[in-house]
Amino acid sequence: MSDGPRPKIAVVTFPGSNDDRDMCWALGSLGAEAVPVWHADEELPAVGAVVLPGGFSYGDYLRCGAIARFAPIMKAVAAFAADGGPVLGTCNGFQILCEAGLLPGILRPNSSLRFICRDTTIRVEQIDTPFTSRCKPGYLLRIPIKHGEGAWFADPELLAEVEANGQVVLRYTDNPNGAVADVAGVCNAARNVMGLMPHPEHAVDPLLGSGDGALILASLVEAATARLGVPA
Repeated sequence: MSDGPRPKIAVVTFPGSNDDRDMCWALGSLGAEAVPVWHADEELPAVGAVVLPGGFSYGDYLRCGAIARFAPIMKAVAAFAADGGPVLGTCNGFQILCEAGLLPGILRPNSSLRFICRDTTIRVEQIDTPFTSRCKPGYLLRIPIKHGEGAWFADPELLAEVEANGQVVLRYTDNPNGAVADVAGVCNAARNVMGLMPHPEHAVDPLLGSGDGALILASLVEAATARLGVPA
């Protein structure tokens, strides 16, 4: 790891976020400087990427992510994404990005109607994204999940479009929640915004059970480095 400047990555905190500090720690361990950003802020600092972490923003009232999409910071996030900036949403962050229209589909209650917290295995389907550049097609990643509304859903027409565009980035091998087409993570058509239900920030050290999440977050750190022009 270089001793030079570390790429800055914004981590947005909403009322009810509970994985923001974990995400900051994980990014820091992989060579980035995590920059906390509050939901009421109207502008982003000069960063190379943005992360919307997991939790229960606004208490999950109405629907998961339905209120957070209207937070002042989301206009800045949408503008950053429109400019090509990499944006990652994990768990609740995935839900928020879908509610905001930055990602296709929606997240529905698990088919079991129960909260699920366990390790799961996901398969890498696409590597031409800022979030999977360190992977190879078919890689199996062991990453934990913890959610009650994590079943990604799209109607047949939208699903066909997403599949045709190669926007399904990650699939479950052991579908834990009833997600359509075993989808664990999708990206937008421009491939610079991705959401996934598993928590890579909880799988960056083998002592925690797996280091596989580091492949996703380290890919993001590299993308942030390139965007900011930080020396490697």
